[in-house]
Amino acid sequence: MSDENPMRRAIELAASARLVTSPNPWVGCVIVAADGRVFEGATEAPGQRHAEIVALDAARAASADLTGATVFTTLEPCSHHGRTPPCTDALAAAGVARVVSAIEDPDPQVAGRGFAQLRAAGIDVTSGVLADVVREQLRPYVHHRLTGRPFVVLKLASTLDGRTAAADGSSQWITGEAARTAAHQLRAESDAIVVGAGTVRADDPSLTTRMVAGPSPRRIVLGQAPKGAKVHPCTEWSDPIKELLTQLGDDGVLQVLVEGGATVAADFHQQGLVDRYVIYMAAAFLGTRAQPLLATDRGATMADIWRGRLVSVRPLGDDFEVILDPQQENPS
Repeated sequence: MSDENPMRRAIELAASARLVTSPNPWVGCVIVAADGRVFEGATEAPGQRHAEIVALDAARAASADLTGATVFTTLEPCSHHGRTPPCTDALAAAGVARVVSAIEDPDPQVAGRGFAQLRAAGIDVTSGVLADVVREQLRPYVHHRLTGRPFVVLKLASTLDGRTAAADGSSQWITGEAARTAAHQLRAESDAIVVGAGTVRADDPSLTTRMVAGPSPRRIVLGQAPKGAKVHPCTEWSDPIKELLTQLGDDGVLQVLVEGGATVAADFHQQGLVDRYVIYMAAAFLGTRAQPLLATDRGATMADIWRGRLVSVRPLGDDFEVILDPQQENPS
């Protein structure tokens, strides 16, 4: 049996847990018993069961003998006592023979110790199966554990000529329903959302998750939000943005969605604080009097050009989504 097929299923299970596990990683697990029976699990909400335990419990409920079983899990099993006991102990007690994982857990409390404990218990360990896929799936978590800061996603909606609002400031709606639905999915996947006070005054957004099922992010306004604005209750922030990201990282925020206007977008961009750019572009034009994507005076010569790495392009109704990453991972 190829290791990739059950790992792909584990990746699907991990995706199903994306909106419930933060600040813990979203992990999927598939256990294949020696008799061929398969048991599955995905990480539950913080303080509840990890993916491996969910799958082990499913096997126990079926009175399955897991002696000699193979475990496929997207992330290295935990080896420490946190809000739950170590998964490594449970796997060893179940008598599994082999654990296949995609990537090592970068959390300093694990960081290879889980694999070491499994090997010490006589369990064969294989890592690196579909590692690139899982590393991308868990990128906000990995980034947070390596840098101490949340993964910053800058979301923008624009016309084909790079305009985000008309000259009078109106911007609803540049893109259609499919693109707006995708943007709300980003909200549901983010632990916090950031806008500028100018956007709050102009649009009075609620910044809640609507068009999809999922949690609403913590709301942060750069500056002071007017009394009675829909964004309340929110955090109002007037200190440097880097300090905000440090504070959010300390709070366990894995992903931040920036939805501010051109000024806020330029601030994050120019300081090198954006880890991913998500741009929804409409098949439309607004002209030079309209507001730009980034409020910056850079770009006087081609030497000033910023180039990103194209991750993906996909159509969304009459619009399309462009995802860019910086050429290099942002430093901590």
